[in-house]
Amino acid sequence: MSTPHRVAVVVGSLRKDSINRKLALALAAMAPPTLKLEIAEIGALPLYNQDDDASPPPASAAFKQQIQAADAVLFVTPEYNRSVPGVLKNAIDIASRPYGQSAWSGKPAAVVSLSPGAIGGFGANHHLRQSLVFLDMPTLQQPEAYLGGGGDLFDDAGAIKKPDTQAFLEKFMAAFGQWVEQNKAA
Repeated sequence: MSTPHRVAVVVGSLRKDSINRKLALALAAMAPPTLKLEIAEIGALPLYNQDDDASPPPASAAFKQQIQAADAVLFVTPEYNRSVPGVLKNAIDIASRPYGQSAWSGKPAAVVSLSPGAIGGFGANHHLRQSLVFLDMPTLQQPEAYLGGGGDLFDDAGAIKKPDTQAFLEKFMAAFGQWVEQNKAA
């Protein structure tokens, strides 16, 4: 088997007991052998400031380098006010600047949104996809992954306790693995 594709996982929540982080860890555990998932931390990133483009803060430079080194990106996000959390948007801006030097460009991507509510972060998922179009990231279209009821999804050890959700996410990760293979940069 060849070396697995490196996938940067960007979690849109900073909360200590984040259900989205739990989901990201669960997805990493069920990833096909063709993918190696690693969380790209965004909590220490300063606010993006165009004045810093020539000499970005160390945390920003390190994050952008991690995205550049990845073969693909998986976004796992909650929904805040029918959109993505500000920390996620900030991370996207940091790795996309300066203009013409985006670390995101051409990287296959997928989006999973998880919410305690019933609609599963539909607004955040689609709002994020709008940005990914501009960032030139071919994004997995099917299956769509909007997960509701996130507050009751995990057991005490952080494992997914709903067999139907586990099965769906395994299919999602298999499809993402195929997507990465089909859309990897040459």
